[in-house]
Amino acid sequence: MLPHDAPPRSLVGRADELAHLEALLGLEGAPRTADAVLLAGDAGVGKTRLLTELHAHARAEGWRVLVGHCVDLGDSALPYLPFTEILGQREPGLDAPGSPGAGADGPVGTGGARTSLERLHPARRILSHLAAGESVNTDRVALFDAVHAALDGLAQDVPVLLTVEDLHWADRSTCELLGYLFTRGFAHHVSIVVSYRGEDLHRKHPLRPTVAEWSRLPRLVRCTLDPLPDAAVRAIVRSLAPAPLTEHRMHAIVTRAEGNAFFAEELVAAAPTSTDRLPDDLASLLLVHLDQLEGAAREVTRAVACGGRRVPHALLAEVAGLDPATLDAALRAAVDAHVLVAIGHDGYGFRHALLAEAIYDDLLPGERSRLHGAYAAALTRHGANGTAAELARHARNAHDTETALAASIVAGDDAMRVGGPDEAAQHYQTALDLLRARPQDASAVDAVALTTKACDALVAAGNLHRALALVEDALTSLPADAEPSDRTALLVALAGAALLTDSTVHAVDATTEAMALLPAGDTPLRARLLSIHARATADWQRSDEARRWASEARRLGAQLGLSQVVTDATTTLARLDEWAGDPSSARTVFEQTVAQARAEGDSLAELRGLHHLGGLHFEAGRYDEALDAYRFATRRAHETARPWAPFGLDSRLLAGISAHILGRWDLALRIVDVTGESPPPIAEALLAAVGLQVAAGRGDATALDLVPHLRPWWERDGLVAVLAAAAAIDLHGAAGDLEGAVEVHDDAVRTLRVLWQVDAFHAQIRLGALLLGQISAAARRPGADLAVLTTVRDAVLVDAQAVMADVASRPQPFGPEGLAWWDRLVAEHTQARRRTERDGPDEATLVTTWEASVAAFDAMGNVFESARSRARLGSALQDAGRIEEAGRVLSEAYDTARRLQARPLLRELAELGTRRGSAGSTSPYRPALTSREVEILTLVGTGRSNTDIARLLSISPKTVSVHVSNILAKLGASNRTEAVAIARADALLPL
Repeated sequence: MLPHDAPPRSLVGRADELAHLEALLGLEGAPRTADAVLLAGDAGVGKTRLLTELHAHARAEGWRVLVGHCVDLGDSALPYLPFTEILGQREPGLDAPGSPGAGADGPVGTGGARTSLERLHPARRILSHLAAGESVNTDRVALFDAVHAALDGLAQDVPVLLTVEDLHWADRSTCELLGYLFTRGFAHHVSIVVSYRGEDLHRKHPLRPTVAEWSRLPRLVRCTLDPLPDAAVRAIVRSLAPAPLTEHRMHAIVTRAEGNAFFAEELVAAAPTSTDRLPDDLASLLLVHLDQLEGAAREVTRAVACGGRRVPHALLAEVAGLDPATLDAALRAAVDAHVLVAIGHDGYGFRHALLAEAIYDDLLPGERSRLHGAYAAALTRHGANGTAAELARHARNAHDTETALAASIVAGDDAMRVGGPDEAAQHYQTALDLLRARPQDASAVDAVALTTKACDALVAAGNLHRALALVEDALTSLPADAEPSDRTALLVALAGAALLTDSTVHAVDATTEAMALLPAGDTPLRARLLSIHARATADWQRSDEARRWASEARRLGAQLGLSQVVTDATTTLARLDEWAGDPSSARTVFEQTVAQARAEGDSLAELRGLHHLGGLHFEAGRYDEALDAYRFATRRAHETARPWAPFGLDSRLLAGISAHILGRWDLALRIVDVTGESPPPIAEALLAAVGLQVAAGRGDATALDLVPHLRPWWERDGLVAVLAAAAAIDLHGAAGDLEGAVEVHDDAVRTLRVLWQVDAFHAQIRLGALLLGQISAAARRPGADLAVLTTVRDAVLVDAQAVMADVASRPQPFGPEGLAWWDRLVAEHTQARRRTERDGPDEATLVTTWEASVAAFDAMGNVFESARSRARLGSALQDAGRIEEAGRVLSEAYDTARRLQARPLLRELAELGTRRGSAGSTSPYRPALTSREVEILTLVGTGRSNTDIARLLSISPKTVSVHVSNILAKLGASNRTEAVAIARADALLPL
């Protein structure tokens, strides 16, 4: 919840409802179409927040706003309480005689009307006044007339908005007074809005027939405030969360809140505790609904809470143990109280899922166990249908371990058959936990087979590190006298998972051990082992050995009819062909294996083939074709319910990277956006790291806040480290924080050396080149410590040279991307030397190195890095006095930077233009500002706001905003002040 002294949040997700209310009541000059509005909505859905905004708008237009509330006082309700509250607000014209601030006359005149109105004043209803023995006036008609006259009198000069909130708690007298006001009408503009909780108007609620009667009045409109859309709930959560939430956590809160703003606030408040238990305040509010029920209705509701989101009538009847008439009456009471709702033609569920959680949590342990036991017993009988997952849950909570164990395995198998790896993994892991709790059942269950099933499900769900940990634990727990085939099966599972992610587990070590353990013989386990061993040896670039094992695996797989093994081995052989320089042959094989895998329903093999097809294009620098292939693979991953499986996730990731390389940054952001999804944390981190690349290119300084949240994943996936560190180096550099850039670079290098267990790795070239670029920029700043910069500069070069030596020793040379980053590093190092050494490289050498960098990134097809290299080539050409060439090169860089909205690069180009401008000429590559833009920027320079400028130029504020955005992009400025400074430096504005 917001602290009491916090400013109100902006209205989220209710713009249409607010506009509708304003139109009905005649706000903002609209013709009034209703005199009164009944606003219904569930508790916490946002009625009060909407009315608060309505009141603010009405006051802004000069309306007089009166607000009264009904309060739940049980049997001690105070008649006309909201009107007494309004009189206590000392609104001029409503002061009763004798009250502070009362005048001699008022809108109701004098005499009986004012005396009647005086009866409602708070000062006349306190104990001390009542004890004085004042005579009692029971003329209700006079009181109603007085209130009516007072409101009409207040509206003589300005419209009046009267709001009564929480009418579901109103006393009968208040409802009758409102009914009187509704039916009589007013001579002047008086609008009335009454809110109430629709969920509280059960069949026997006294307000229910009253609302039905009011609804027949011609000038009264009923409105229902529906739950907020998910996007609005997300906005509320983001505004309340003290730190960014993972999409998994965000998705959970949005789903549980079900469009209710109050629920969302409470769940956000509980989020830091990392518990799924409902906050106490929210649970107490929800349990009020249960308190309204009595006897059998309460017991039946508790039984449904144990049953799940939906409980079939036949199953509930068995569990409840009531005769049909009593059960029907209990269900009717629960439905009328808006606690339960009918689902389908034969089931029941809760109106709010959180209500089910609150009631379930409120059960005593014994009650919970008994009800779950009853469900488990009913599900095992033929009279009630259910799923294995339901039986497993009920049996587990009833402490029937034997039944729960068997049912969990069946539920896992069922989930895998229908493409639910997340659910399957949960069921299998539950079964393993139960097995550990009851080792006496080990003889009835193959623990090794169950572990490999759980591993396969976790891999398919994208939880690779969990899969590795599970198998490693099983290997550690395996008895010394276990069968060799058991250890072999676990080693095969371990290697298969290790090949799909970064870890300290070497797949080739696992498969080598397994090869030594497994006795000779043509068995399915041997076929799978050969296939995995081939992939593991290929991963270590032992190509001849890998080809031999893959060929043997394909032969044995065909002999035993194991199509998945055949497909896997064939794909490995195709990859080896690709690495050997025969990509066309590999492409043909991949296409064939994809078709075969799809025909056989082997989704993992299909995704692997599609992923490798994209890889053929990616490695060759054909990023347009790679993007199409990866997007198709991503779509197939979703269609086969494996969006987070390794090759499905990798395809989406590489699609985003391809789009980024191609300069299609908005598309890249759409590809990696996981809004509304519930990805595994590692998947979210990987995709967020791609988005961070765009943020860095566009100079979004707030993106640095994301880096600490990605940092924990560097030890688990090297690509997260590479992408996030690359972006962070640029972001720190753009902020002038060279120390931060160096720290990120060094942290990433240390982490990746440990993770990959190497002394040098290819991505060091890229990270080093980016850091050298920031060193060069820092060297031009006043007061730069050139000695420190030189030390860092040369250390980066030494590391890069070690990488190149390692590359030279391997059979696979650098591809276009590696070569491009090497050329960039050489150019950046040359430039850094020129700026940090007295006798550094000459202008011609610098130009040559930057020309090589531009050519390399052009050959690679990296749009942004080509433009960045061009900007630095243009600077080198300027230094060499080749001004005309520099202009052409810088113009090309500017066009790309502007299209990408790459503000740091635009600022870099602006500085180059400023240097030339100081020599008496304007930049040839920056488009001139239009006359309107100059006019607007001049006014911006005087400190005027968009609204002020719009009024002075007789245009809309939105048009001004568009012009300002265009000006910032043209000048490469990050804000209005910087834009004015750049424009004045370039003589585009008067000083």
